[in-house]
Amino acid sequence: MKRLRLNPDYLRRHLFAAVVMAALGCWFGYDGAVRYPRMAPDELYRSIEQAEPPAGADLEAFKHQKTNAQLGLALVLLVAAGVVGLRLFLSSRLDFAWDEAGFSVAGRRHSPADVAQLDRSRWEAKGILKLKLADGGSVVLDAWHHLGVREAAAELFPPADEAKGDS
Repeated sequence: MKRLRLNPDYLRRHLFAAVVMAALGCWFGYDGAVRYPRMAPDELYRSIEQAEPPAGADLEAFKHQKTNAQLGLALVLLVAAGVVGLRLFLSSRLDFAWDEAGFSVAGRRHSPADVAQLDRSRWEAKGILKLKLADGGSVVLDAWHHLGVREAAAELFPPADEAKGDS
């Protein structure tokens, strides 16, 4: 049986993005939770604006706003890193194998006849094939996420015009 493998280029790019987002999230979190609260409001103003604070400026409000902005950015970046990391993990867990008789998903064997609906709407543009199985399950095969998707699709689900030519 042939198996799909995680595309190393997809893995590297998304892992890099997740690490950068996590690192920036930690940096912003450190500023918002540790560095900014320790600084005097006028010192923080000078540090950020590279100028003396204007006379009569509400520097406590400035400090509060900048601290909250850093914490908000940290939260957004850490959540985004988590989403990308989770998506990578889920992509790596797809267990899809095929041979001339059919395919298996997570160890469960299926024949091409078990596919109740085959969605090719994003196949040409994106290399994405969606399978709805007769037992109610579904599988999304994405050629960017996994190596072997195009080969599996060609062997298991040839386009209608190619299948007619084989008869």
